[in-house]
Amino acid sequence: MSEFLILSIIVFISFVLTEVIRRYTLNKNLIDIPNDRSSHTIPTPRGGGLSIVVLFLFSITFIDTLSSDILFALLGSGLIIAIIGFWDDHNHIPAKWRLLAHFIASFWVLYWLGSFTEFHIFNYNINLGFIGLVLVAFLLVWLLNLFNFMDGIDGIAATEAIFVLCAGAFFSWLYDLENLMLIALMLSASTLGFLFLNWPPAKIFMGDVGSSFLGLMIGIIAYVNISQGMPVWIWLILLATFLIDSGVTLLRRILNGEKWYEAHCSHAYQHAARKWGHKRVTISVIIINLFWLLPLSVFSHLNPEVGLWVTLLAFTPLIVVAFKLKAGITFN
Repeated sequence: MSEFLILSIIVFISFVLTEVIRRYTLNKNLIDIPNDRSSHTIPTPRGGGLSIVVLFLFSITFIDTLSSDILFALLGSGLIIAIIGFWDDHNHIPAKWRLLAHFIASFWVLYWLGSFTEFHIFNYNINLGFIGLVLVAFLLVWLLNLFNFMDGIDGIAATEAIFVLCAGAFFSWLYDLENLMLIALMLSASTLGFLFLNWPPAKIFMGDVGSSFLGLMIGIIAYVNISQGMPVWIWLILLATFLIDSGVTLLRRILNGEKWYEAHCSHAYQHAARKWGHKRVTISVIIINLFWLLPLSVFSHLNPEVGLWVTLLAFTPLIVVAFKLKAGITFN
């Protein structure tokens, strides 16, 4: 069976499974009711990201050439995050317990995959030692929460994940990392099936079970790629729209003395959605990804010696846009 046919089947099953979950959530009244922090005005069922979790974790067990270390890292951490996310979608869990579960999942990943001991920059090798372990754990936790923070309007988290994963699959192919390419494409296909029901106006939301899971899985794929020789700049550029919006928002909230860990609606994309609507903002992010970030990531691949400067070039206009859109400022 060809890889294209397998991926097509995954997309179809994901769509059907998401619809099944949507009907289940409607029957159980698991509805996201709009409040003053919401970017939505219509009550909508949540938790549809469960279809992504189930289908992806099931699919990767059929990759015969996948190493047991990567498989166990994905399965174990994915299940931890999915369970805590599913639980949180049904009954709110205090932030400290969610964060504890996030770190447990991240250290599970590092138990199987190890951590960076050296970082190479400007022809220097920096020995990180134990700091490397802690740093990677924090980065994985940050990335899974990043997708959770940015999953606030219809379609934005799913389209971002599909872009990053497809681009990551392309670069994995260039670096002869075929298993990672297949893993990324399987996760992208699982997300695409969900997106058909999450595209604006969304018929179901991803929920914590999906957004946190996607963030961690993308983090693991990126981490393994980087440990196999892919420059870190490529992944930073691919994730730039989410990194910059969340980064500027977080920094501003901290500087303003706000409780940065509490739910809010002050991201740049949320302010933009209130002005122009969910669909226009999601499409705008897609255009930025395809016509700004993707070409720059390719240029960074072709010219790795200037990867840092290309990354700064990619970030700069996005930082300007984030400030223009008042990222981090809450309007009453």
